[in-house]
Amino acid sequence: MTKIWDLNSKFDYYLQVELAVCDAYAQLGTIPQEIAEKIRQKASFSVARIDEIEREVRHDVIAFLTCVNESLGDLGRYVHVGLTSSDVIDTAFALQIQDSGKIILDDLNKTVETLKNLAKIHKQTLCIGRSHGIHAEVMTFGVKMCSWIDILERQKENFIHALNQIKVGQISGPVGTYSNISPEIEKITCENLGLTPARISTQIIARDYHAYFMQSLALIASVIEQFATEIRHLQRTEVLELEEGFGKGQKGSSAMPHKKNPVLNENLCGLARVVRANSIVALENISLWHERDISHSSAERIIFPDSLTLVDFMLNRFNSIMENIVVHKDNMLAHTNEFGGIVYSQKVLLTLVSKGLTREDAYIIVQRNALEAFQNHGDFKANLLNDNEILKYLSTDEINKIFDPQAFLGNINSIYDRILD
Repeated sequence: MTKIWDLNSKFDYYLQVELAVCDAYAQLGTIPQEIAEKIRQKASFSVARIDEIEREVRHDVIAFLTCVNESLGDLGRYVHVGLTSSDVIDTAFALQIQDSGKIILDDLNKTVETLKNLAKIHKQTLCIGRSHGIHAEVMTFGVKMCSWIDILERQKENFIHALNQIKVGQISGPVGTYSNISPEIEKITCENLGLTPARISTQIIARDYHAYFMQSLALIASVIEQFATEIRHLQRTEVLELEEGFGKGQKGSSAMPHKKNPVLNENLCGLARVVRANSIVALENISLWHERDISHSSAERIIFPDSLTLVDFMLNRFNSIMENIVVHKDNMLAHTNEFGGIVYSQKVLLTLVSKGLTREDAYIIVQRNALEAFQNHGDFKANLLNDNEILKYLSTDEINKIFDPQAFLGNINSIYDRILD
């Protein structure tokens, strides 16, 4: 990813565009085919030489063209004919984004596969579901992974759509009117580069394309933060259901040798903030003066390489975390049974209603027993077995049956069928 966005690669993408335009002219017979071939063979540049020229001319595309023309001699008169700088910059930019997108898609596919593997392994691994951060009902860790798969696959679809939308180039000249170049040149050039010509360009490609693409990156970063935040909560000492892998020789604190901190996930949460902030800059780049200005350019030189590199890094780091995640099944199971299984309260409630009680009356009875267990570190199930009002409606066997966790899992196959096919 870093190589795609270094200076040498940027100018190489510029050169690809210029050569593709020459080939298009040759294809239409405007210049001889052998001339286009000679230009392709001889054209070269040096970043050091471009920098030297730019210090004088204060224009990076002119410096680039001057440097390339030094390698071409008289052939240079066939290069950049009818183009404006943004034709080269924005079309090359599209190529950089497409090549970067391939890396992100590969990262997404690998990460989804890692989560699918965890979902299969932990399909029956009991854990507690939480709402408002409070114990709710029994679920499985595999079902949690199914939720993450669904979210990440949706972001993959969003990213693919954004990547396809921004797969556009332009070769339309000043203010986009094709004043000194044929639209046919644009069509052939873009086709040869694997791009689609923009429906219209105003000397630049409209920046809502780029803002939309950056939002897709921000969404990927934000859902990674969502997952990382969950892991951080579940690694808290008093919870300890999950842990980041802790390497041999790794140290968690300069002061406290016992510490194993969720530092990798904390890193991901911090980086997500940077990607989201960059997406705001992309939105602000939409509003430019008239047909174009270059206020967007300086910002894009930072936010695009930074955001794509960060999302690439974040996906790889998160994938590695999940490949090495430590799952404490015993703690997960223990938490489902805390306070004598108060998370089975709805099952008790519904069973009492099925026996003829009103929902309101049943709720009062169940809540009384549940809160007594919770507030006094007691045992909800034991409370039920000793409550004469409960025993009027439920036998001991019926109460014991209610506390079977498998009763909560009868329909998870339908979830797995949707998520894992």
